[in-house]
Amino acid sequence: MSLSFFWSRSFLLNRPFLWLLFIINLLGTGYGYIWYGNQLIDTVSEHPLWRIVFVPDSPTASLFFTVALLYLLFPPRRAQSKIGAGLRAIIEALAVVTSIKYGIWAVAMIFAGAWKGNPLHWQDWMLVASHLGMAVEALLFVRFFTFGRIALIAATGWLLLNDTMDYQLGLFPRLPRVLHDDLKAIELFTYSLSLFSMLLSWLMLLKGRRTGK
Repeated sequence: MSLSFFWSRSFLLNRPFLWLLFIINLLGTGYGYIWYGNQLIDTVSEHPLWRIVFVPDSPTASLFFTVALLYLLFPPRRAQSKIGAGLRAIIEALAVVTSIKYGIWAVAMIFAGAWKGNPLHWQDWMLVASHLGMAVEALLFVRFFTFGRIALIAATGWLLLNDTMDYQLGLFPRLPRVLHDDLKAIELFTYSLSLFSMLLSWLMLLKGRRTGK
């Protein structure tokens, strides 16, 4: 058995494996919202309620991917309506671009903090592993999703809106204190990463559909 088997269609779309991924992502989503608990409480008390949707970035990305997995586990038996197909495409596009973006972003922030002297604990290594997993699974599964250019542009629009809310209204995820002086650089990195995630998603989608694997 070659290593390529583990990113083949037959392995990745195997129902037991899909269920395992679904459970892992569902549990990770729940943990992520718990991790954001204090910031969510502070946001509700200090901001209008509608802004809360822009706070928990990674768990919401994981939630989108969890729902996208359901489409693979339970593919529609009949042709979907335009609304249903459009909703699926948006969810799948959001699942991919947000998982890539926040998977990379979180790891970058953890190691940037460590580089500036913030000590790494076991929780940080757990977050590194889980967020890298988010990015990797998005890249592996993008070729199995149905979304196209329009949904990808819409999903990227959401990312850029989220970035704007984060850095104009102070809703960004809590950072190590040693990075507080670097917010402008982090803001630029975050916007750039949103565009990079869109480009990488599109390239991987085209590659997967061209090869049919």
